[in-house]
Amino acid sequence: MNCINFVVPMNPCKCGYYPDRSRCGCKDAEVARYLGRISKPLLDRIDICTEAPAVCYEELTEKRTNETSAAIRGRVTAAQERQRRRFLENEFSYNSQIPSRDIAKYCKLNGKEQKYMKEIYQKMDLSARGYYKILKTARTIADLDDSSEILFHHLNEAVCYRVQNRKYWE
Repeated sequence: MNCINFVVPMNPCKCGYYPDRSRCGCKDAEVARYLGRISKPLLDRIDICTEAPAVCYEELTEKRTNETSAAIRGRVTAAQERQRRRFLENEFSYNSQIPSRDIAKYCKLNGKEQKYMKEIYQKMDLSARGYYKILKTARTIADLDDSSEILFHHLNEAVCYRVQNRKYWE
C-alpha cells in the first residue's frame, strides 16, 4: 500500500486574505459561500490543518537559534525508521496507514489520555475517521519525540491540528 502525503493549501476565501480584513475585500456572504464548498467529509480526510500567519519584518530578521534542517531531518528519519520497525510484520509501514482495526494495538492510551480523548470526541463532535486521525497524528508526534507511549501533550498537539479546520469551516 502506497501512502501519498501532500499539503493542500486551502484559502478561506477567493482572494486568500481572509480573516485579514485590511487586505481581504470579500463580503461575508462570499466567504461563507466559498467555505461552504468544502464539506466536512472532505475535511475529515485531512490529517493536519494549520494556519500559516503572515510574518512581520522584525520576526523575519531577528537573530534566533532554531533547530537546523539537518537536525529536523534526523528526527524525521528516526521516526520513520521507528515506524518501519514497528510495522515490520504488517502490510503497512507508517502511522498514517494504520487500519482502524489496529488502532487500539498501535495507539494505546493510558487512563488520563483515554479520558481526554473521550472528552475531545464528544466536545468536537468527531467522526470515527477524525478520532482515528488524531490518534495516528499523536502516534507520529510521539515518534518524533522518541516516546514509546502516546502522552497527553502528544494528544493535545494532535488535537490542535484538527481544531484549525473548525475555525473557518464550522
